[in-house]
Amino acid sequence: MAKKREAVEFSYSFETLADYLCAGLDVISIGLNPSLNSVRDGFYFATPQNRFWRALNGSGLVDEPIEPSVAGVERLFHEHGIGFTDVVKRPTNSGSKLRAADYREWSPILHDRLLQFQPQVAWFHGKQAYSNYLRYTQNVRVPSIEWGEQSERIGNSMVFVTPNPSPANAAFSLQVLTEWDQRLKTLLQV
Repeated sequence: MAKKREAVEFSYSFETLADYLCAGLDVISIGLNPSLNSVRDGFYFATPQNRFWRALNGSGLVDEPIEPSVAGVERLFHEHGIGFTDVVKRPTNSGSKLRAADYREWSPILHDRLLQFQPQVAWFHGKQAYSNYLRYTQNVRVPSIEWGEQSERIGNSMVFVTPNPSPANAAFSLQVLTEWDQRLKTLLQV
């Protein structure tokens, strides 16, 4: 039987996605920021062309197919120990609409939450998400971030960076995204 998890509730002064965070998670999935489609539909990676769900289901990271939906996010959280949040909580129709002020405001909040909840792995979707997190929490500009496990840790949490599954990131095929999710699965099994 799956461990019962309760997400810690955070309130925001604007409409955005709820965080799915608590102690004891295997993974916290960290997007750059919520898309307007995701906020409208109420769940992470809701844009139909987003490849997150297909890569996840194809990777074996979870042992059952999960449908893209609020129920799917809740199932990943409650039954599979995968939480969700973002580097920046302000929704936009494109990550390019984010400003330095957004990262300055939100990256330290994410950092504090990762230290508070200490997942086994902090899973950043995209180099942009991770590099801006580093820049605005540690004042570190990394010239080149490699995919996969990073040498840095956040508290006791390993850091893993995969290509962003957004349809705007067409440079990476579904097969490549799936392979990176499989590598995350392998890391969790070690």
